[in-house]
Amino acid sequence: MHAPTAVDEAVLDLTTDAPSPSGHVRVTIRGELDISAVPALERALRKAVARAARGVDLDLSGTAFCDCSGLNALLTARRHALERGRTLTIRSAGPAVRHLLTATGTWPLFTPGEPTLNHDEQELRNEVVQLRRAMQTRPAIDQARGILMATFALSPEDAWDVLVRISQNTNTKLHVLADDLVGTAQDGGLPDGMRQQVTAVLATLPASPEAEEPAPDAS
Repeated sequence: MHAPTAVDEAVLDLTTDAPSPSGHVRVTIRGELDISAVPALERALRKAVARAARGVDLDLSGTAFCDCSGLNALLTARRHALERGRTLTIRSAGPAVRHLLTATGTWPLFTPGEPTLNHDEQELRNEVVQLRRAMQTRPAIDQARGILMATFALSPEDAWDVLVRISQNTNTKLHVLADDLVGTAQDGGLPDGMRQQVTAVLATLPASPEAEEPAPDAS
């Protein structure tokens, strides 16, 4: 059995296994898939596609966070693999990745049962639509996350979690929710209904270490 090779990147922990007898290369990704991690991710996935005879399998169970820039990189890598007659399949994923891909409607593109070797024109057109949609919705989502961070003093991770959970709780697509939040903020602040939803979600989030520390004695 061949030992896996690791990609030493400051922003991301990437491990690429040697090709299996079936022609698949497994890539394990740990850490956070944000814009700073995209260059390392793109390089690793292109190399994996080049080494694979049949496809690339992704293990994202250790990926704690993924934003739209990470999603764009995954979609681009899948398109790159498809054009070369390979598959790019997510074999396991943590909640953050699953929530994002489900909210954006891109999860089926990476599921094992999807016929990824179908090169007909409709398949490629669907790929382009999904990629463009993710790219177009990213600015609004990033703005909405920034508004939540500023308004409620949240970390980037907590702001993202709040957006995703409200999207799920209200059965509203993530980009639609982001557009609404940005629009209402520009019109003079978040309405009471939105504030109540955010507050309700925040109450379910684990307390940060800072929040658990006792206040300093003022005496």
